Amino acid sequence: MSEPVLEIDDLTIRFNLKRGTLTAVDGVSLSISKGETFGLVGESGSGKTVTARSVMRLIPTPPGEIASGEVRFEGKDIYQMSDREMRELRGQHVAMVFQEPMSALNPVFTVGAQIGDALRTNMGMNKAEAQERTVELLQLVGIPSPGSRLNSYVHEFSGGMRQRVMLAMALSCDPTFLIADEPTTALDVTIQATILELISSMIERFHMSLLFITHNLGVVAHACDSIGVMYASHLVELGTKDEVFANPQHPYTVGLLNSIPRLDVQEKYLTPIDGYVCNMMDPPPGCKFNPRCKQAMEICQREIPDWKEVAPGHFAACHLHSQQ
Repeated sequence: MSEPVLEIDDLTIRFNLKRGTLTAVDGVSLSISKGETFGLVGESGSGKTVTARSVMRLIPTPPGEIASGEVRFEGKDIYQMSDREMRELRGQHVAMVFQEPMSALNPVFTVGAQIGDALRTNMGMNKAEAQERTVELLQLVGIPSPGSRLNSYVHEFSGGMRQRVMLAMALSCDPTFLIADEPTTALDVTIQATILELISSMIERFHMSLLFITHNLGVVAHACDSIGVMYASHLVELGTKDEVFANPQHPYTVGLLNSIPRLDVQEKYLTPIDGYVCNMMDPPPGCKFNPRCKQAMEICQREIPDWKEVAPGHFAACHLHSQQ
């Protein structure tokens, strides 16, 4: 891989709530190179979306706060940027496809007006230029009769078409880095495949880097070069897609892979991960996965495991490797 475009270094994000302090991201470090597609996976509530929103500096403060760490884009710490620099970064350099289009898009304005507004604000286009570019973008993402859909509202589009609109808006200012936060959630498998193919083709066509957030390991296997596995605010495993799938080194990653339905194995039942994600307001001491881990040892209940490079470029945070 080439030089890193995005570097997250020891990032910790907390939310100060009435009931107490919730640590949503705890000491996460990762790096994404130019042209790389990085998949961030884990169960709901593991901290994936909060990590992604930190890149766009979209963490609401208060109640949120960046307790420690840095997020660097092309070598610049985004938390040292002014508001003006951040407005230039968003859209022109980094864009995000949000998880739920119905909440991310404004139902009061037409699709053409929303995309056109982003073009006029970030690219300095006039109304005619923005409208022409909007038609091109809608056509690019595969929306039929794009000229006639400019004046349509969000509720007039299907789920798959809304995601296409979100992708068109994200691509409108020619960003170099794209964040896709579970863009295939609540879509049927046929539409999922279409959206994934569309995103992959856009990444290749525009030579962008991609941070892909999902809980679907099948999607990761299809779309990503590298994988980071998150559990309860911690990054527990990191490596290339081939290495992590072929040789998972954390019990949580093993559990995720074992819970995937397989056509080549005649099993009557799936193998689930017992238990539930811990209460993030009152997490267990030591490794947060230890109450669900069948290989847990006494040390797992006392100490948080350190990172260990189990193979070149493949890291895991588990006491099993310390014992070995």
